[in-house]
Amino acid sequence: MSLVKLTGRLLCANAEEASTVVRHLPRHIQLTHAEPGCLSFDVQPTDDPFEWIVAERFADQAAFSAHQARVRASEWGRATAGIERDYVITTEP
Repeated sequence: MSLVKLTGRLLCANAEEASTVVRHLPRHIQLTHAEPGCLSFDVQPTDDPFEWIVAERFADQAAFSAHQARVRASEWGRATAGIERDYVITTEP
């Protein structure tokens, strides 16, 4: 099994998008932490009020894929679908 890591940034274009992130992020974090195979999930604001640093670790590809599927079907996924993401996904043995 390979550990899956996602790192990068969530980049809002304006105050409305940033407000959407602030409103929906706590529940998204709570639900993600409860997922089987989630080893860590951290989304932190930066000094730029429109940017967050994202770092995720999942036990394997199946856990990461299940997370992605849940996100697409979630309130977070719908609310933030248009917000830019700049992510890199890697695997480690």
